[in-house]
Amino acid sequence: MSQILTVADYFAGARVLITGGLGFIGANLARRLLDLGSEVTLVDSLIPEYGGNLHNIIDIEHRLRVNIADVRDEYSMNHLVQNKDYLFNLAGQTSHMDSMRDPYTDLEINCRAQLSILEACHKHNPTIKLVYASTRQIYGKPDYLPVDERHLLHPTDVNGINKMAGEWYHILYNNVYGVRACALRLTNTYGPRMRVKDARQTFLGIWIKNLLDGVPIQIWGDGMQIRDFTYVDDCVEALLLAASTPSAHGQIFNLGSDETINLKNLAALVVDIAGGGSYEIIPFPSDRKPIDIGDYYGDYRFIQGRLGWRPQVSLREGLARTIAFYRENKPFYW
Repeated sequence: MSQILTVADYFAGARVLITGGLGFIGANLARRLLDLGSEVTLVDSLIPEYGGNLHNIIDIEHRLRVNIADVRDEYSMNHLVQNKDYLFNLAGQTSHMDSMRDPYTDLEINCRAQLSILEACHKHNPTIKLVYASTRQIYGKPDYLPVDERHLLHPTDVNGINKMAGEWYHILYNNVYGVRACALRLTNTYGPRMRVKDARQTFLGIWIKNLLDGVPIQIWGDGMQIRDFTYVDDCVEALLLAASTPSAHGQIFNLGSDETINLKNLAALVVDIAGGGSYEIIPFPSDRKPIDIGDYYGDYRFIQGRLGWRPQVSLREGLARTIAFYRENKPFYW
């Protein structure tokens, strides 16, 4: 009888590279991999506008390697991918507004750099396994809810179009060159170590910062927009399952939640958990309205059926952990 391997079996002693490794998801993933016994290398550009923060690994820096490099640098990537078993490709430009103001930089990071990474793997380590962090933003304004992977892709901003291309480069290299790759379409990932100094990573970050600073949370529109959220530990588990399950190769998976909530109720929940604070509903800024997607929540049945993933951390519990983290670590994230 064949033995069923667990995630721990795959990653004990595995050599793992994480691009965007000093960022929010990368640093949380690194912690989990170290606990599983992996040899972890982080690559991050530490460009100030992006999510990298050295404090994210302050207590584990002696247990891993850090390489300060830009994924747009082909020579660095050619070297870094060698002799690695897994690559979690989390590096990217995430700000929708930045992508509209500076579309060429978004193109460089979310398209050209992705090709550089894949070419490096194809030429220098074709047996590596890649997982790409994609986004639900590429669906644009939903035609129906919940959104499944068959939903048409019609992004509302430059970032969404470039992320869509980055995702499909990975699937192409899987299908044509046999570089084993898959993609996860993440949705509103939140938790400790996310960027909160502005809304570049997620609006929830700036909400929590304002709440703890005694500034009213601002909700744009009417507050009735519905969203789903993924706590970062659940996201990390999905990444590990996608990397370690052979039937994930060439596939695209939505993440999602068993809970949906509108933004007004979310603000009230955050205020309740924090034990104080306030929110206000204001009209959409003129530059935001054209790229707003309205309601969104995802159908995650495909990843549940194929990989056995489902979210474990409730929204209230995840928000409570997140608020507690920033109360304790304010100076390093403000």
